[in-house]
Amino acid sequence: MSKNHVIGILAHVDAGKTTLSEQLLFHAGVLRTPGRVDHRDAFLDAHPLERQRGITIFSDQAVFQRNGHRYFWVDTPGHADFAAEMERALSVLDMAVLVVNGAEGIQSHTETLWGLLAAYGVPTVLFINKTDRPACNAPAVLAQLKQRLSGDITDMGGWGGGAMPGGVIEAVAERDEALLDRWMADDHDPGAWLEGLRGQFFRRQLFPVYSGSALNDVGVETLLDALCLLCNGGNLPPQSGKNGMATDRRRYMPQPALPRSGGNLPPQDAPFSALVYKVRHDAQGGRVCFFKVRSGSLRPREEFPVPGGTARVNELRLYSGTKYTLIPEAGAGMLCAAPGLPEARPGDVIGFGGGRNRFHTEPMLAATVLFDKSVPANRVLSALLTLEDEDPALSVSVNEATGGIDLRVMGRIQLEVIRQLMQDRFATAVDFGPMRVLYMETVAAPAVGVGHYEPLRHYAEVQLRLVPGPRGSGVRFESLCHVDELALNWQRLIETHVYEKAHKGVLTGAPLTDVVVQLLHGRAHLKHTEGGDFRQSTYRAIRNALMYAQSVLLEPICRFTLRAPADSYGKVMGDLARMHAETDAPQAEGERFTITGEATVAEFSLYNDAFLAATHGRGQLQYRLDHYAPCRDAGTVIEAAHYNPLADDTPDSVFCSHGAGYTVPWNEVKAHAHCPVEE
Repeated sequence: MSKNHVIGILAHVDAGKTTLSEQLLFHAGVLRTPGRVDHRDAFLDAHPLERQRGITIFSDQAVFQRNGHRYFWVDTPGHADFAAEMERALSVLDMAVLVVNGAEGIQSHTETLWGLLAAYGVPTVLFINKTDRPACNAPAVLAQLKQRLSGDITDMGGWGGGAMPGGVIEAVAERDEALLDRWMADDHDPGAWLEGLRGQFFRRQLFPVYSGSALNDVGVETLLDALCLLCNGGNLPPQSGKNGMATDRRRYMPQPALPRSGGNLPPQDAPFSALVYKVRHDAQGGRVCFFKVRSGSLRPREEFPVPGGTARVNELRLYSGTKYTLIPEAGAGMLCAAPGLPEARPGDVIGFGGGRNRFHTEPMLAATVLFDKSVPANRVLSALLTLEDEDPALSVSVNEATGGIDLRVMGRIQLEVIRQLMQDRFATAVDFGPMRVLYMETVAAPAVGVGHYEPLRHYAEVQLRLVPGPRGSGVRFESLCHVDELALNWQRLIETHVYEKAHKGVLTGAPLTDVVVQLLHGRAHLKHTEGGDFRQSTYRAIRNALMYAQSVLLEPICRFTLRAPADSYGKVMGDLARMHAETDAPQAEGERFTITGEATVAEFSLYNDAFLAATHGRGQLQYRLDHYAPCRDAGTVIEAAHYNPLADDTPDSVFCSHGAGYTVPWNEVKAHAHCPVEE
């Protein structure tokens, strides 16, 4: 039976990632001739916007067979504005190729990608590209990689099969005591060393490095051979060692947590479970859901669990580029797609072991959508919600006070793409107001809130406590309520309502984050409680707690890297001091210098033009969201927001008296609560 391997390719923009993909797919037999970005005929950059701009915007895949194995090659965006799209693809990779521009060395987004690969535990091969450029010093780049990324990065010496170079053998032996003993005894069994290399690679103890020129097709076929060897799909027998043991990559790769009913069954024998990583809409507007099968298998018309119930799919598709074939069964390790599945969103686990994964990449800017008043607002909103379905990080929201539509975005290029998509796909012209910093809110101390919803023939009460959580933890839920007080099904419903929307803070209406929502008490009615009643009471309880809480405004902090000519050092350092940036020690690199550090996004996002002026266009500047921290000028930001927490999501509750519901103000709800109120 064919094994499935998912390999992704990642890189900083302009590192040659798409060119390398084209050449590799040519050698794999997918393409008759490799396409080129500048010729606008790249196989995996098929969207008109990608060909127009010459960058990858959407993740796409190609499928090829080699030595009895099936490989899914996933091309991901390289521009930082589309990092959220890249991360969603990252979540389904078995291994990755990280491309480094040999003429530029490590760039800011390269380090971001390395951190995400580590966070997801993805085994990684590095490829130093553009070795044909005069500015490329491959040994220097290799030393830079070892210094700034990992000391376990190992030059493979162009090995793609056959006799393993002595340097690679030594590197593998250094990380395995048993192999070290055999190496000292001059026992160089090829099978044992390949077994050791594979194990160390999939445990992320060793990171192979290759080099070449994708444009000139140098080193590409060797890279392909090496990737297949690492997946046990190469041409070296897997059991040529004295112990006669075959290598199976599942022994080394981290496996998904399977439901209890799956026990310790192999992935192909366990119940069906899959991770949704992408949603697209076809030319007819039909919704297509892409997922990776983590365990078990799925056939058309089989029923399986999804968030909020169960579902069936009428067909299963295997995509390669823009084309697809129908398949009778989706097996473990495959990337598949199915029309429909309206309940499933990127990050959802469908099938057994359901749940939702949280992604690391988050926008740090927001913009208001501008459009002609003759265009119905519902039409604009509907189109934007379709784009949000494909990219949940957009987080489309309606400002209830102004009626305006806001988007969360990564940067200017993303807004330009959205503007073009709205025109091309929905025939709707939109523009955007100035980008503004996306603040967030949290609490500094525990606060208790009560939500009660009891109009006639409805009933639900929820008592929650908001507790400060670690920075970057988002919103989490835990129940301290006994099932004798509130049935487990109602408690799970409350948890669903906690997670199903972005709750607003009371200082500026910014999203709530870094809190633990603890369920203390709850009450339902035997006859009158419906699911929607707990939605109302949960929302009101969270808002009620926030009205009592010591709220804190958080602002985004970016991590930046800038490189500039030495003659601009004084001007640049002065600019950074005025922005109150915290910098690491500058590093001199010939006639240039490099500075890394942290600064507020509010200050740094406006710096690009001034930086280019200070360096006469010769500098390079990259930054990314690193974390959120208490806002330095919170008072000014809060005052400028003019936010009225009582005019937005309500903290009040609805009680019933003499057959009619009546509203109780937020500061009187606890006195009317039916459950004992804790503090």
